[in-house]
Amino acid sequence: MEVQDKKQTIVEHLSELRKRLIYGFISLIIFSILSYRFSETIVKDMIDKAPNIEFVFIAPTELFMSYLKIAVIGGIVLSLPIILFNIWLFIKPGLNFDERRLIIKSLFIGGILFLLGALFAYLFVLPMTIVFFTSFQIDTIKAMISFSNYLSFAITFVLSFGLVFEMPILMTIIVKLGLVSTKTLAKNKKLAILIIFVLAAILTPPDVISQTLLALPMILLFEIGMFFSKKVEGKKSSN
Repeated sequence: MEVQDKKQTIVEHLSELRKRLIYGFISLIIFSILSYRFSETIVKDMIDKAPNIEFVFIAPTELFMSYLKIAVIGGIVLSLPIILFNIWLFIKPGLNFDERRLIIKSLFIGGILFLLGALFAYLFVLPMTIVFFTSFQIDTIKAMISFSNYLSFAITFVLSFGLVFEMPILMTIIVKLGLVSTKTLAKNKKLAILIIFVLAAILTPPDVISQTLLALPMILLFEIGMFFSKKVEGKKSSN
């Protein structure tokens, strides 16, 4: 009887997981379709951020595929809260109060930091980067940049900044969980800066300017992460 109950529980969990995955997939499809309707507006806005470039497309399907890429990424971003909410509903019964509070805070702050990083990159850093690189044109060499290449560059750039802005919350979590102390982080600060530049080289297109533009905010975010980690560690010590 006990084995039968256990099997039933596993089946119930799998059924619940399947339901949550279906909800997430449906939300992704719906938001991707909605995003496609705004693809042209986004394309025009991206072109406005590079006023000195006349973009081309070198394959019949290139611009259409760019629209689809924008739609899918827009769908992922917009459906992410619903997907995370369904994941939360699935794992919530197995968590205690402190774990629930930690996850809710982390997701909320992490979401805000990601959006701040992505917006900072898209509105400020990306236009400056494009202007810098296109300033190297000379009369005998004209830039012919395909829009799909520009889109891939922009997506990598924006997502990299979004992910990097998660650093303070990740540092705070690992300190709160006792996986590392602020003393260890401070002691290995030089190593952390080296790792930051290596990560910047991996996440950004292969040029020194993009890497530096990402690495400098990462160093600042590391210091912000240290500040909040010390506050969390202080609260743990007082308790």
